Amino acid sequence: MKKKGPLYALFLSLILLLPGCSSLTVLNPKGPAARTLSDTIILSILVMAFVLAVVYILYIFVLVKYRAKKSNEGYIPEDEEGNKVLEAIWIIIPIIIVTFLSVVTVKTTHTVENVAADYKDQKPLVIYASSSNWKWHFSYPEEGIETVNYVNIPVHRAVEFRLYSYGPITSFWIPQLGGQKYAMSDMLTELNLSSDAVGSYLGRNSNFSGKGYAQMEFETLVMSDKDYSDWVKEVKDTAPQLSEEEFKTLLATDFVGRKTYSSTHLEFSPPPGEHSEHMSQNGSEMNMDNGSTEHQDNKEIHPSAEPDTEFDSKPDPELQEPVPTSSVDEHTHNN
Repeated sequence: MKKKGPLYALFLSLILLLPGCSSLTVLNPKGPAARTLSDTIILSILVMAFVLAVVYILYIFVLVKYRAKKSNEGYIPEDEEGNKVLEAIWIIIPIIIVTFLSVVTVKTTHTVENVAADYKDQKPLVIYASSSNWKWHFSYPEEGIETVNYVNIPVHRAVEFRLYSYGPITSFWIPQLGGQKYAMSDMLTELNLSSDAVGSYLGRNSNFSGKGYAQMEFETLVMSDKDYSDWVKEVKDTAPQLSEEEFKTLLATDFVGRKTYSSTHLEFSPPPGEHSEHMSQNGSEMNMDNGSTEHQDNKEIHPSAEPDTEFDSKPDPELQEPVPTSSVDEHTHNN
């Protein structure tokens, strides 16, 4: 009884403490993509819980039924070579479970990679989201405005985020609106999101990219159509323009607050890839193999961090010799 006391205390403390935990944002979706992901996560948890329940029930059943007791003392079971029915069951059932979860995962991935079904007839709002150490830049080419460390989008509207980076690889993630996708320096990735509820949702960099990645958070404010239009108009009327010098200063500064501009850096620093519809000079300055030339110049302000390890020293001449392929060669190599 004394040994069970700490276990009872631990169980009771979990019952008292767990209700105070806040809900997971990924299980509180505010958009169709996030809702699809949330449903898939819950389904996967239920399937895994069912498997665990069956295993634990069989485990307890075997412990109770075949436990040692006085009535079967000295009992020696018959020697069995195997049971083909049982072997088939524990091979087929895992295959069925894995196949089921694989089909669900593929369907979910296909769904969230495309525009939500409710918004397929809309022209998506294009927003270029670029990362630098340690901030996010959001460029609205159609509106001609840019924000830093916050992004506003209209409700019930398909939004196409085009992601890239001016430094190391980062991960763009708004948990309540959808899954994450990587932003890289020499290519452009797309993420389709939309929201069906007005509100403020936290976004962040979910990929460890250096010492300041924990501060790479931004607010995603979902607004009504009227509020969004009023905000765009206010920015155009009151915010300063973003010059190339100002943009390079932003890239070189580690941490900045929220900033708003009435022009975008796309005019003088286009993103990599074939996206000339929003570029200056109709994209004639683009280098399709490695991004735009201006992007290559600007990303050097914050290049990927070089690890400081023992392997960064000068190469050892011995390591340049060919690797021995036989015991004789190895003996000669060591001598």
